[in-house]
Amino acid sequence: MRTDEMAQAVDACLSDRADRIQQGAALVEELSHYGFEGPEYMKFRDELWLRSEPILKGMLRSGELGRLSIKYHRGRGIPLWISAEDAAALKADTAARDEILVDMQMNALETFRRKALIEKGWDPNYNGPRGPRCLMSFYIDKCIWEFGRLFKEWAQERVRRHRSYALSDFGEETPGGRRGIAGLLQASRYLAEFEADRFVTGFEEILDKQKVETQAVIRLTIDGYPDAEIADKLKITNGAVRMRKVRFREVIYQAAREQRIWIPEQLHAKAKINPAKQQAGAA
Repeated sequence: MRTDEMAQAVDACLSDRADRIQQGAALVEELSHYGFEGPEYMKFRDELWLRSEPILKGMLRSGELGRLSIKYHRGRGIPLWISAEDAAALKADTAARDEILVDMQMNALETFRRKALIEKGWDPNYNGPRGPRCLMSFYIDKCIWEFGRLFKEWAQERVRRHRSYALSDFGEETPGGRRGIAGLLQASRYLAEFEADRFVTGFEEILDKQKVETQAVIRLTIDGYPDAEIADKLKITNGAVRMRKVRFREVIYQAAREQRIWIPEQLHAKAKINPAKQQAGAA
């Protein structure tokens, strides 16, 4: 799906639209020889991620991303509503915005590869009113669609979290200073010792096989450093830090699918794997 508003928003952040379309056509033709995979494609994918990030960040902070997503969904008869309260909460929650941004880009890259490249949905010779759009515009289009689903998940989790806190305050304070269920969870061990040992052993083996830069990012993250400080220490951008973390997360969950690592059940929320099958493999 295409809207002039979205194309105009992207064009406002970039220049030389005609040149970008011509360069994109040449690049797609070259990448097609590799089947849109391998090192050359990964380099293109990483550059697309990093170049689009500041555009998407700006659209997310300003609310433009949400407004366009609502318009897209309504155009297809899909309900999507962003209340003023939710919009304000998301604007104030930097961590939530960053998490949505990373998941949105990661999912959109897969859709972009399939629809724009493999299925040849991107047409540099498009004859519409405003002519063809660049690859970046096509990719951001997919990000806007992904944002709608991720926002719904975030908003539902926000409601659930508020309800849990309301129900969990039984008035009994735990040693950690928290009340009710929330305090009990905080005071208890998150993983049993044998579970932690099995997870950490597999995790370290996989991490040791990654590139030095990725190992540095992950180990600094484990040590508690925020993305900005990691970027400063390693002399790379914040986007590069997040991208390496996301790529490593993909490696971890792929290892779980292949039963090369055991992931505790409590961590399956983002794994998108079958817990029953995974635990059977672990057994």
